[in-house]
Amino acid sequence: MAQITLGKTGITVNKNGFGALPIQRISHQDAAKLLRRAFDGGIGFFDTARVYSDSEEKIGLGLSDVRHQLYIATKTAAETAEDFWKDLHTSLTNLKTDYVDLYQFHNPSFCPRPGDASGLYDAMLEAKRQGKIRHIGITNHRLPVAREAVESGLYETLQFPFSYLTGQQELELVSLCREKNVGFLSMKALSGGLITNSAAAYAFQAQYDTLPIWGIQRETELDEFLGYIHNPPEMTPELEAVIQRDRKELAGSFCRGCGYCMPTCPAEIDIATAARMSLLLRRSPSAGHLNEKGQALMKKVEDCTHCGQCAAHCPYELNTPKLLEDNYRDYMEVLAGKPL
Repeated sequence: MAQITLGKTGITVNKNGFGALPIQRISHQDAAKLLRRAFDGGIGFFDTARVYSDSEEKIGLGLSDVRHQLYIATKTAAETAEDFWKDLHTSLTNLKTDYVDLYQFHNPSFCPRPGDASGLYDAMLEAKRQGKIRHIGITNHRLPVAREAVESGLYETLQFPFSYLTGQQELELVSLCREKNVGFLSMKALSGGLITNSAAAYAFQAQYDTLPIWGIQRETELDEFLGYIHNPPEMTPELEAVIQRDRKELAGSFCRGCGYCMPTCPAEIDIATAARMSLLLRRSPSAGHLNEKGQALMKKVEDCTHCGQCAAHCPYELNTPKLLEDNYRDYMEVLAGKPL
């Protein structure tokens, strides 16, 4: 069984973290069943967030009776100390627990520090003193903020996008975390669904001191990762070929589907889907994207005013309006029967 220790936290689990964002999309009953099956199968680390609607409630429903046999990580996107305490209280109530193993600042635009104007880190320290949280972490999509957090010595873990589609800067960030004894949690280890070979994704992660957080909402997905607990995939020439093919097709300026641009779109475009549509059409059954619902989603791109708000909020500094245009053009060609 492959295990990972998250830096100075001492948290040691197998290299399968359960990402609970997708369970927002299923019922409470189905989510509780899935979570319990994950725990019974050997997964011991569950990651959620206050902003993931009812995800925390579902974890509380499915796992509260085995709470002390697993680790729970959640996040706050609070911008003030007052909202920090509100979020923490809500999370503890939803999770049906009196403490969180790992509490993370959720993608802040800066690195919270003791004594700064936000008061966030001071609130985090007080919550730890009170025993309501045990370890302090941060998640981010911005390399400068992530590096600052790791080098500051203030954070025990960093959660950052890391998959075999990422580049040299992300590899250097993983190395920096190892050097500073900061636990690294791999966000978007399947690159928002663009990576479809979970064995290749796992074998890649196995080469590094990372805990991949797999977004799971179906039993078939869970079965794959449970199978890797006792039979972890190793890098083979066949899996390396898959990785090289995907890198050639997908790496570069593509939308990661993180969604940080979407609340700002005045045209209400589903940017996280529309800006990746060409890749989705190549890597999943096209019928699911070409139906009435898909056509309505893509037609919204015509309403884009090029206001630039999405690009301004993109942590990867992508030209999002141009991506939308290109993907809409590709979509219409596929709809007309032309191959990509």
